[in-house]
Amino acid sequence: MTRREPTSWPAEPDREFGARSPGGPPIAIFPTGDGPPIALVHGATADHTTWRTSGPLLARRHTLYPIDRRGRGESGDGHLGEPYEIDREFDDLVAVVDAVAAIDRQPVDVVGHSYGGRIALGAALRTPNIRRLVVYEGAPPVPWGRGYQDADAGALRRIEALVATGDRDEALATFMREIVGMPEPDLAAFRADPIWPRRAAAVHTTIRELRAETSEAASLAALGGVHQPVLQILGGDSPEPFAEATRALDARLRNGRVVTIAGARHAAHHTHAPQFVAAIEAFLGDPDVADSAP
Repeated sequence: MTRREPTSWPAEPDREFGARSPGGPPIAIFPTGDGPPIALVHGATADHTTWRTSGPLLARRHTLYPIDRRGRGESGDGHLGEPYEIDREFDDLVAVVDAVAAIDRQPVDVVGHSYGGRIALGAALRTPNIRRLVVYEGAPPVPWGRGYQDADAGALRRIEALVATGDRDEALATFMREIVGMPEPDLAAFRADPIWPRRAAAVHTTIRELRAETSEAASLAALGGVHQPVLQILGGDSPEPFAEATRALDARLRNGRVVTIAGARHAAHHTHAPQFVAAIEAFLGDPDVADSAP
């Protein structure tokens, strides 16, 4: 496999190196950098390009394997009419990690943002090839609180209606404004980013993921059973539901810790990339973060 230079973010997948779970779609992988392997799992509304700010910093010391999750970018999706289940995304990531582990001949660390962090946790329950996890605001919502989409009970319905009328741009803006809690100045900058159209094109996949956030397979009870070391990163200025969920998951994990990035919100991998990467490197480089036996 040819590794790309870490100074430029990968734009094309490695066509000779992909993965797919049994019965699942092909998952595109974009290898770059050199060093111990890290799989990167993007969140809702994104694809592998979400790592374009923090990825080059991580690639100085690691071989990165950013993916496009099913239904995004260069990856396939489920069969037409097949109901979406987050379990299938767990299996997609297991296939990626197992393929990387076979090539690199070592377990793989995984970094996941938001919903991608939840997928990383779920996959960690299904393969021994995940060594350690970094999860940025990816903990499941607490069962006694409000789901992330409940900031406004009608937000999800409004997003669905906007997608149905073809206004994906405003549908994505509504998601960022009403569910993520992004302030208007930040949203304006986000919409000006050249990646915005890619995000808007995939906003329909965000709806199904929000519907799946209460799945038993992705619940606190289930994901709290992860035995591998887990670093959760939290934005200091993120809405309280993220902090509440992070604390609740950490209380259940066998080997967890939490780091807060002051002044950050839900996109610290963009807005606070040096601090985000420093937290990851400190965690992975800590000799006290030992692998945990199941």
